Amino acid sequence: MSIFENTDLWTLLTIMGLACVTVVARSFFFIFDRHWEMPAWAQRGLQYAPIAALAAVIVPEIVMVQGQMIHTLKDARLYAVAAGLAYFFWRRGQGQAVLGTIMSGMAVYLPLHIGWGW
Repeated sequence: MSIFENTDLWTLLTIMGLACVTVVARSFFFIFDRHWEMPAWAQRGLQYAPIAALAAVIVPEIVMVQGQMIHTLKDARLYAVAAGLAYFFWRRGQGQAVLGTIMSGMAVYLPLHIGWGW
């Protein structure tokens, strides 16, 4: 049984089209011979892209359960986030703040979630 027996034509065309768009988008900067610079406003805006992407992934996981906003303070994630933020702002600029933030958040989350069932 080959992979193409259960795949319809539209799916294959979509995959090939997306592959072409990806190749063109990734090689766009190599196509032109002259040096190309982004405007200053675009460079400044791209500095915030990683934190915006991270926030877009993390925040819904903290404030939502099964697609609904949480309605109780009996949620271990809220207290873990508070502990992580407190540690981060306490140790900011002193190195290893990220590892300590994760560890302090998990130190609060695990007992509340596993121990008390929050």
